Amino acid sequence: MGIMSAVNSTNEADAQFDALLVLSFGGPEKPDDVRPFLENVTRGRGVPPERLDAVAEHYMHFGGVSPINALNRDIIARVETELASAGIDVPVYFGNRNWHPMVEDTVSQMTRDGVGSALVFPTSAWGGYSGCRQYHEDISRARAAVGDDAPTLVKLRHYYDHPLFLDAMADAVRAAREELPAANRDTARVVFTAHSIPTAADATGGPPEAGGHLYSRQVAEAARLVAQTLGLEDYDLVWQSRSGPPQVPWLEPDIVDHLDALHARGTAGVVVVPVGFVSDHLEVVWDLDTEARDRAAELGMAFARAATAGADPRFAQLVVDLVRARLEGESPRRAGIEPLLGAGCNGQLCTPGCCALPERRRPVS
Repeated sequence: MGIMSAVNSTNEADAQFDALLVLSFGGPEKPDDVRPFLENVTRGRGVPPERLDAVAEHYMHFGGVSPINALNRDIIARVETELASAGIDVPVYFGNRNWHPMVEDTVSQMTRDGVGSALVFPTSAWGGYSGCRQYHEDISRARAAVGDDAPTLVKLRHYYDHPLFLDAMADAVRAAREELPAANRDTARVVFTAHSIPTAADATGGPPEAGGHLYSRQVAEAARLVAQTLGLEDYDLVWQSRSGPPQVPWLEPDIVDHLDALHARGTAGVVVVPVGFVSDHLEVVWDLDTEARDRAAELGMAFARAATAGADPRFAQLVVDLVRARLEGESPRRAGIEPLLGAGCNGQLCTPGCCALPERRRPVS
């Protein structure tokens, strides 16, 4: 059976949604993919070849394979099971911005399959240019590549404050704490982390009248809500995976620098929580599991890293809950206080002027 939806806030006409598209960033799946993938990510942005060489080495450390595509396929398999359990009989498609399966090819296949309208779930929970607006642009570009027969594509909202996401992250912190030596568990510092972006890009995030900083505000809100669930009154929020010339300011402090600062204050153990990432892709396994863990070991600091939410069964339930709420006109399940944003039809933004980026450069990581 198809999915019926009523009109809500994104200006789309009444539609029958007959598919779900999972839209992600993409990543190489063999060594020969690495350089072409990085060139796709940075095309037209003036990134020097030596920077691409350095990032390529991170991928080669893991055999030239990013975990992201495999992790997304795992999520899709669980979403398919949850959709079936909910009685929602639609196919789930997979498309990427920067590597195969490219979203243009996926939308073309959807058109050949007779899909008329699809909901789009992005693998970013956040607002901001890279976290949200660029997904709207992906949708618009893919539809333009296909032409007039392309299906209607309706992007789902931000979900960083969905209770299932927050509960999965809180349980991941609890499990990570248990990995520490018993002597460090009660005193370990909880440190939330997310992908850094240039401060100029963060300043413009969200609707212009909101004053910017949408991305960093949302990350801070998610960290606060997870900490609240855990009963934590004191914790840290830091950033990771910055790139670009050193004279361009990015959100700080960096996780490795923060470990040094904690060590100087006598902190003996940390639980690092990648709240800003859906899955354990390269920014997690390199920047946290490799660089940050190695630095903690050099400092003699006990280190545990919490799992990301994507592998938790509740994440697939979250996706289906977003779909169901959209289709049935239910009030969204959320715990945050930020405005509800992110949804849009056929590449239209949720609000005019939202999340513009002065320097259109996605971080290379």
